[in-house]
Amino acid sequence: MTCFRLLITYLVMFWVLCAPMQVSAEETMSVQVKESEIRSTPSFLGKIVAKAAYGDRVAVTGRSGSWTKVTLKGAGTEGWMHASALTTKRIMLKAGQSDVKSGTTQDELALAGKGFNNQVEASFIKQNKNLDYTWVNRMETFKVTTEMMNAFLVLGDVVSESKGGAQ
Repeated sequence: MTCFRLLITYLVMFWVLCAPMQVSAEETMSVQVKESEIRSTPSFLGKIVAKAAYGDRVAVTGRSGSWTKVTLKGAGTEGWMHASALTTKRIMLKAGQSDVKSGTTQDELALAGKGFNNQVEASFIKQNKNLDYTWVNRMETFKVTTEMMNAFLVLGDVVSESKGGAQ
């Protein structure tokens, strides 16, 4: 019985000493797009519970496929953001901060904007003078709400309302 008590004592001491090491550090990420929605479910059709702006910091609390469950720092709002809107880099917005230039490059911003920035667009137009950009310019002004997307999907029999929309 003495050996058993000694073993239990060692195990308890080991657990007490090592328990703090088992707590993982909180992962923090930055929003890398101009604005992104925080949604109630991991879906582009999930209800928008908050919006996060470029450079906002979020604490990661979970993952599901290409979705990241986050808590918006400062606001405490919890929800889901698509992984493409987030980066592990800390984005600095204040002029004069030492690592402001290393936060994000022009190429990274262009990639976040699906590969187009003003310079890339101007170069493309210059190389393709025979194309008409009227509808492209008009489409850039269209605003499609979550309700409009849901109605379109249901009307087109892409998904049923009862299953919560496209994932």
